Amino acid sequence: MIDRPLDLDSVRAFVRIAELGNFTRAAEATQTTQSAVSLKLKRLEERLNCRLIDRTPRHVALSAQGVAFLEHARTLLSAHDRAINVLSQARQRLTIGISDHVAGPELPMLIARMNAQDPRLLIDIRIGSSDDLLRSFDRRECDTVIVRQHHGRDDGEVIAEEKFGWFAAPEWQHRAGEPLPLATMPEPCGVRLMAGQLLDEADVPWVEAFTGGGVMAVSAAVMAGLGVSALARRMLPFGAVDVGPRLGLPKLPRLPVVLHSRGGNHRSREALVALSAAFRNAVLD
Repeated sequence: MIDRPLDLDSVRAFVRIAELGNFTRAAEATQTTQSAVSLKLKRLEERLNCRLIDRTPRHVALSAQGVAFLEHARTLLSAHDRAINVLSQARQRLTIGISDHVAGPELPMLIARMNAQDPRLLIDIRIGSSDDLLRSFDRRECDTVIVRQHHGRDDGEVIAEEKFGWFAAPEWQHRAGEPLPLATMPEPCGVRLMAGQLLDEADVPWVEAFTGGGVMAVSAAVMAGLGVSALARRMLPFGAVDVGPRLGLPKLPRLPVVLHSRGGNHRSREALVALSAAFRNAVLD
């Protein structure tokens, strides 16, 4: 029987560890130190008289008790935040730019996760190319952008790395002696530039067979049999197949997804932590 109320900061630290899978990231998200996060977790575990997190030098995982407690912890924090937010009538706007090559089918789930974190936050989502969104971020037109890693920039936080492949429709066949037809987004798309460079280095002749203003358009062209496209597995149209090994195409690297943010106030930071955690889980799944 627990006869004292739980410390909300300790509960929040536990949820951040569970969502981010890392004490260091949890400390950054709560703007404190790793030792402070560890101490809060220890106090919470002592209060509940059970171990919530199983820790090894390289791995952090929820214990059985941690799994059982996690949703209750989120509900507790959500109720607390709603009680605080009800006193504030002004809605804060958070403008987030997401690269077209990053905004996949789980986008509704990501938005729902942020809304659950703070229902009174006005979320403004903008979809575009990584290059355009980074310029908007630098002009302070976006508070946060999630983009493919941009050549020449070393700022931002890598939140995931995605595996790419050369995908085509199941019935598509490459005509012998002809250049490889590519379905791509137009320049300055970084994925297009990477794909073309790798094919050139491997001495694989290629030609643009289709250019579309978004991944959805490119995916449609692929499934229409117009050619091959370099796509993240998460973004695949149903039925697309990886033809890279069969055609001997160069292996595509994992591409980092980077979060650029100015931080903002507590409410926007909490929503962005929820967004980052949900995105990591979507990519890992």
